[in-house]
Amino acid sequence: MNVVIITGASSGIGREFALQLDAGLYTVDEFWLIARREERLEELAARLDHMAKVIPMDLTSDADMDHFRKLLKKERPVIRMLINSSGYGMMGNFNRLGRQEQLGMLDINCRALTDMTYACIPYMKRKSRIIMMASSAAFLPQPGFAIYAASKAYVLSLSRALREELGPEEIYVTAVCPGPVRTEFFEKAEKHEDTLAIKKYSMVEAEDVVRSALTASARNQGMSVYSPLIKGLHLLTKVVPHGVLLGVVQKMK
Repeated sequence: MNVVIITGASSGIGREFALQLDAGLYTVDEFWLIARREERLEELAARLDHMAKVIPMDLTSDADMDHFRKLLKKERPVIRMLINSSGYGMMGNFNRLGRQEQLGMLDINCRALTDMTYACIPYMKRKSRIIMMASSAAFLPQPGFAIYAASKAYVLSLSRALREELGPEEIYVTAVCPGPVRTEFFEKAEKHEDTLAIKKYSMVEAEDVVRSALTASARNQGMSVYSPLIKGLHLLTKVVPHGVLLGVVQKMK
């Protein structure tokens, strides 16, 4: 059985991946939709033409991950695509945010993503693909968004390393690094502090980000960076010292 596994499938970018792949994939038997909100997953599954397995779980729970590994062992699927889309961010200075809020970002953005990837790779074969949701925040440290940016730098670094390690097995890894995307993300991210105005003006649609990411994955590209503005930012962070850029960001705030 060929399957696509999508974490964070209940909303935003994860949900959009499911919708676009459902319309364009013809060699997959089933979608495995993973998130905590079961009702949202059921609604999405009802919209798909493909068969869909709804797997409500908390990716940061060891018990839930043990159950998922047992499911893999029982079903023995061929995972044609793994999309790690779960994650969240909280804005605010490091010493003002709560301990659990900050550790929670690390748990879901880094630890859970790593654990899910580790669990799935043994069930992949030639031409399988992994898509990792990183962020343009991975390009540059972000005061006021420190843990989130650091966690996404981890995702980008891991993606690049895995791409090299898995290359000989023809398992292809693509890191997706969008800027601000119009999703529910900011409803939680702005709980304590508002984002920079320039980020709000530069927001793009999840549909476009996902389309670009799937194209990059199909072309076996290591990174997908959507929009001219974010591509320009990526280039800027390569040629201008980060200390200078951080000073500019602080003045903007």
